[in-house]
Amino acid sequence: MSGLPTVTPAAAPRLRLERVTKRYGAVVANDGVALTVQPGEIHSILGENGAGKSTLVKIIYGAVRPDAGVIEWNGRPVQIRSPHEARHLGVAMVFQHFSLFDTLTVAENVWLGLSRRVPLRAVVDGIRAKAAEYGLELEPDRAVHTLSVGERQRVEIVRALLAEPQLLILDEPTSVLTPQAVERLFVTLRQLAATGCSILYISHKLDEIRALCHQCTVLRGGRVTGTCDPTQETTASLSRLMIGAEPPRLVRRESERGALALRVRDLSLPRLDRFDVPLERVSLDVHAGEIVGIAGVSGNGQQELLAALSGEDPRAEDGAVRIFDQPIGRLHSAARRRLGLHFIPEERLGRGAVPSLSLASNLLLTRRESLRRFGWIDRGALRTQTSGIIERFNVKSGGPGAAARSLSGGNLQKYIVGREIDAVPKVLIVAQPTWGVDVGAAAQIRGELLALRDAGCAVLVVSEELDELFAMTDRLHVISKGRLSPSIATEAATVELVGEWMSGLWGEEAAGATAAAPGRAAGAPPAPGEAP
Repeated sequence: MSGLPTVTPAAAPRLRLERVTKRYGAVVANDGVALTVQPGEIHSILGENGAGKSTLVKIIYGAVRPDAGVIEWNGRPVQIRSPHEARHLGVAMVFQHFSLFDTLTVAENVWLGLSRRVPLRAVVDGIRAKAAEYGLELEPDRAVHTLSVGERQRVEIVRALLAEPQLLILDEPTSVLTPQAVERLFVTLRQLAATGCSILYISHKLDEIRALCHQCTVLRGGRVTGTCDPTQETTASLSRLMIGAEPPRLVRRESERGALALRVRDLSLPRLDRFDVPLERVSLDVHAGEIVGIAGVSGNGQQELLAALSGEDPRAEDGAVRIFDQPIGRLHSAARRRLGLHFIPEERLGRGAVPSLSLASNLLLTRRESLRRFGWIDRGALRTQTSGIIERFNVKSGGPGAAARSLSGGNLQKYIVGREIDAVPKVLIVAQPTWGVDVGAAAQIRGELLALRDAGCAVLVVSEELDELFAMTDRLHVISKGRLSPSIATEAATVELVGEWMSGLWGEEAAGATAAAPGRAAGAPPAPGEAP
């Protein structure tokens, strides 16, 4: 299935772990973990959110010190005390939560991970060459704080590849790529493996693991529960290995499209920064009782559009954005929330949640009005409501008092999504709802969004996961270079068509596709937000 060359075990494995254990107080993140990776092997670490994957790879990269166990590198015992020592050995890592300095440029961030003997000008040239080779568009002189989450991940990938490592660790590397770019990346990773580079690959996309990896080690509750050849497994069997069951199937019901809830007309915004993407005459409609999706490669205006819709950027003409026909283009986020519009950003830590604050305190970020009494915060109500969200969304945490940064990425995402759904919004805008979330949690989040739609909420989902958009949405748009395509009924869309539209190639065929959308009679005028 994968077309991968057979890996012949070398005299010594590239990496071998024995009895590796790491505790955080009463929590055992890794419990006697054993792992062997051969030279030239692409090896997946599979597990649900909170299974201990991130802790394990941070130990290998030197970012976390184990409490017990043995690490062997190319046949000899080593102690990896820091990422600097790991890089010196030949280990490179792309983190799911990025390790970039916001105030530095892309090139300066990459330079920090390389030898000081390499001049900055050569780093700039190297970034451009690698970015072109892998189809990862990057501007070396751009400041990192101006980048979207997807663009920051590209910086991490290019930085790792420039180090020419013996072991490359990738944590959710394809969440920002189009299907075509994923295929190109897979070709590159197979080429790297053919040269002897070992790859540790973490992904919740089970089809990717089956297509790419030679071996798979499964973690559950911090322990290794098995190993397998993923090419001999099905997506369902891998899911059972990971979470002990197959994820629940999404149940999609026909829903009645209600009143026009969110209306955007000819929204144009100039760039605030020279690296921003200007928005050009963006128009879309989202009705009560429907989910509308926006697909596109990261860095094509999603960040700017979300800021304009959420109220973070209130520069739009007042009537360019409306909720239930009330103009809100100039209103800030809090005023829009009071009208029923809630927003889930793509960046969990720092925007979706304050890392150092408890989950209960983070609830106050968007729910202050409902938790105050006579001007005072009702602490009892706050804890009760937080506990209810934790229980309903199966968030693995230390309770309402647990700091946001103590949660795994997937569990924090479940909490943030739960926080906003629990508010019973009239309009919900969601960016990357299941990025880095395991299959069980992803199914739960998508099911909750569908239930919200069925209850009459208007939902707008911005995602780079095409499978997610095809599974959840009623209609689709594609964003490219600040322009928004006409909408198309999801059942009429294909991966190939959406891939073409991601390059801005929509025209007469777009009008034909939207004209074929269900629910509109032949010859009838287009619905608002659809192609003429």
